[in-house]
Amino acid sequence: MASESAGVLLFRYRPAPEVLLVHPGGPFWANRDEGAWSIPKGECGEGEELRDCALRELREELGDPPEIAVDSLIDLGSLCQKSGKVVHAWAAEGDFDPAMLLSNTFKIEWPPRSGREREFPEVDRAEWFDPEGARRKILAAQAVLLDRLLERQGG
Repeated sequence: MASESAGVLLFRYRPAPEVLLVHPGGPFWANRDEGAWSIPKGECGEGEELRDCALRELREELGDPPEIAVDSLIDLGSLCQKSGKVVHAWAAEGDFDPAMLLSNTFKIEWPPRSGREREFPEVDRAEWFDPEGARRKILAAQAVLLDRLLERQGG
């Protein structure tokens, strides 16, 4: 069975629409930029409601995101990434200062087979993008979320 993740695509108007994307932390993503960014998302716990998971992951990956009520989330549907992971996504209007990013961390053996464990942030950067810029940065499978958001917002 494929794993499931849930996340939130934050958007704002300045005056044109912008979306917040995050860059994954750790050594595997350090030298990747275009096509590597994502919505803030993460794996759902067993029995966890998908929307609750999406909001939890937003907090864990950003540190101090805007308060978002579960009932204000805009359903963007689901997608399947190359890995087989199913991502359930919602959008929410809100603002966040990327300079305030304070992501959870994870540990892995690095360098491989070194016997040394290092700690890395789950997310090492967050940035606001216009839709065109976001399309260049976001993982290919997640680009459909931009289309769905723009469609729901009237273009």
